[in-house]
Amino acid sequence: MAVFTGWILVLIGLALTGGGGWLAVLGGSWYYLLAGLGFLLTGALMVLRRPGALWIYALLILGTGLWSVWEVGLDWWALMPRGVVIVAIGLWLMTPWVTRDLNASGRQPWGLAAGPVAVMVVAAGALALTALLGPDPNGVRGELPTARAPQPPQSSQSNIPDGDWHAYGRTGFGQRYSPLDQITPDNADRLEPIWTYHTGDLRGEGDPVETTYEVTPLKIDDTLYLCTPHHWVIALDADSGEEIWKFDPDIDKDISRQHQTCRGLSYFDGHQQAEPLAPGEDSAVAASGERDSSAYPTCQRRLFLPTGDARLIALDPETGERCAGFGDNGSVNLWANMPHQQDGFYYSTSPPVVTEDYVIIGGAVNDNVSTREPSGVIRAYDVDTGELVWNWDPGNPEQTDPIAAGETYSASTPNSWSVSSVDEALGLIYLPMGNQVPDQWGKDRTTESAPFSSSIVALDIDTGELRWVFQTVHNDLWDMDVPAQPSLMNLDTDDGSVPVLVAPTKQGDIYVLDRRNGEPVLPVSEDKAPESLGYQPVADTQPSSSLSLNPPPLEGRDMWGATLFDQLICRIQFQRLNYQGRYTPPSEQGSLIYPGNFGVFNWGALAVDPERQVAFTTPAYLAFVSTLIPRQDDTSNYVSDGKPGLNENYGAPYAVSLKPFLSPLGLPCQQPPWGYVAGLDLRSGEVVWKHRNGTVRDQSPLPLPFKMGVPDLGGPIVTAGGVAFMSGTIDYYVRAYDVTTGEQLWEDRLPAGGQATPMTYLDSQGRQRLLVVAGGHGSLGTKAGDAIIAYGLKDD
Repeated sequence: MAVFTGWILVLIGLALTGGGGWLAVLGGSWYYLLAGLGFLLTGALMVLRRPGALWIYALLILGTGLWSVWEVGLDWWALMPRGVVIVAIGLWLMTPWVTRDLNASGRQPWGLAAGPVAVMVVAAGALALTALLGPDPNGVRGELPTARAPQPPQSSQSNIPDGDWHAYGRTGFGQRYSPLDQITPDNADRLEPIWTYHTGDLRGEGDPVETTYEVTPLKIDDTLYLCTPHHWVIALDADSGEEIWKFDPDIDKDISRQHQTCRGLSYFDGHQQAEPLAPGEDSAVAASGERDSSAYPTCQRRLFLPTGDARLIALDPETGERCAGFGDNGSVNLWANMPHQQDGFYYSTSPPVVTEDYVIIGGAVNDNVSTREPSGVIRAYDVDTGELVWNWDPGNPEQTDPIAAGETYSASTPNSWSVSSVDEALGLIYLPMGNQVPDQWGKDRTTESAPFSSSIVALDIDTGELRWVFQTVHNDLWDMDVPAQPSLMNLDTDDGSVPVLVAPTKQGDIYVLDRRNGEPVLPVSEDKAPESLGYQPVADTQPSSSLSLNPPPLEGRDMWGATLFDQLICRIQFQRLNYQGRYTPPSEQGSLIYPGNFGVFNWGALAVDPERQVAFTTPAYLAFVSTLIPRQDDTSNYVSDGKPGLNENYGAPYAVSLKPFLSPLGLPCQQPPWGYVAGLDLRSGEVVWKHRNGTVRDQSPLPLPFKMGVPDLGGPIVTAGGVAFMSGTIDYYVRAYDVTTGEQLWEDRLPAGGQATPMTYLDSQGRQRLLVVAGGHGSLGTKAGDAIIAYGLKDD
């Protein structure tokens, strides 16, 4: 047995020596080469049946342990792949089947033959136990302030009943904050399912890969309203979950569409000041916003539905019927005046902004298909008639009067595909802007639209005129859209209370800006950026916020794998890729992009408690590889199959291969954690606590609930009760957290992926409910479903 084992170790040694030598030549760690030589020497001595083989192997275990601690400290998940194979082989070498062959003369007792290896194995076990039971070296412990400073009433945002949820972020301020406080850190573990509703809208043949449930339902009076991936609108009884009505806009399935999702509906509460009183209705009740819904005329209140075939539909929330007076029989055609019209290439996945007079909407384009894409124009329609009031075209920003018949908007301009915020008191709408397409090719961008790419733009609500712009990435070559709805609040500063917006970005920076003028409230610097690689111009500097969850640059020691071997391959890949830190330009060689375009933050945004002036966030960390592929013509597919040709960049010199940075086993090449929850003090601009979040239970071959910290897609909410909720991690759980400390309070298993932002409301009996959508996400590969689940406190 010793001879057979010896030959196995020789083969391992050859592999490690070859790979380790290659890594050393590339400038990486010499450990793998030395370890390979250790395996070779151990194996050769075992083939010769020399007891000294075990002494050599004991030194290999010792050297591995010292090297591992030097590289990563006492981080269990970083230590494990470095030592698991070596320790497992050490255990085998201690067995009698091996030691007998190495001690044929019988002169050495087992303890002398196997003792050195046994000592090292025990020492390795002690090291592993210390790392496993010790504090998380990647975490931050602290407590957020609990003192409250009530915010003054601000426009219509203060008129929403505490138990309702009238917009995607509850209000147009996009805070994802509820004033409800029945669920607290003391009782959150008593939550249990109350009812479940299945929409019946499931992924099917012909759907894009990214067919996803990302909806946050609305709660208005006694009814819940939601949309599904295929843009059905469903009204449910908020107490029982029973279906009241369903509307199907009959969306054609089109494989050219990059996304098939609906993040939510928008609600118009009617022109309150113009409404007649219902018979016997008291004027004070009417003014309070708590009047009986039967007092409203037909379609005075409205739901607005953006669709995947570029329509904006107005519905009566009472019946689900179209509001015939809006547009053409309740619908506005968003393809109007668009250049380069092609089915599936323009649509709106996010709910529009609704004000007293307007419904304001942007849209998404297929990011990286060609240089000839529809426009990223923002349009405001009369909330009653659907008549176009103004249009802001990033390629022609000075001209906001409604476009003339027969004219078209500027092509391929930055678009706003995510959710916007609004401050009606200031008269401003705040738009998170995407990148100018194609994402990874910036050489031919126009000077008119370039300032608006990957920016936050403030427009006048009444005219669409530009009031200010703040750019978060200059000449974005990385798909670093501003992906999330900005959160609006008042912030106490040394200069008094300042109306701010809080905007998370894909690169992890969180910008806190005075929303009146776009000036930074927390410091922003311009930092030197990597130089051009010769393919296209790059910006000399890039902005960076002092409040940031941007990860430190990757090093060779950060490479990971399930074993020593795939970790070695990841290290070789790392050394071969072009990497100069954040904002490394794409290249034909292949550039490592970290954070990747999945984003530290994405459309799920963050949640703020405006009274405590803190934020609950869910940062994620995944590296991507961006490789430019030279194009020989404008029609061939180089990186995709069939329609629509994602990442082909027809018309540009290069297609782009954009993939996660993965090991041969399909695991991230960078070591975990890959996802956290984090608490921010917005007054001080500090990250007060940060904890790894989520398990690999649903992403590993065996359903093992290792809490490694996994990415999420879908945002959090916070409540006045001091509890935050989120369901977006790639394991199938909804969880509750103590906002003050980040401690997990409760979790419940979901029937599918929960990649949506939850919400909370009061039922007709005044009981707080938590509402969770579990439908999965196509691009993440989480389990598909169609469940809407309401939770309440046990025995409540």
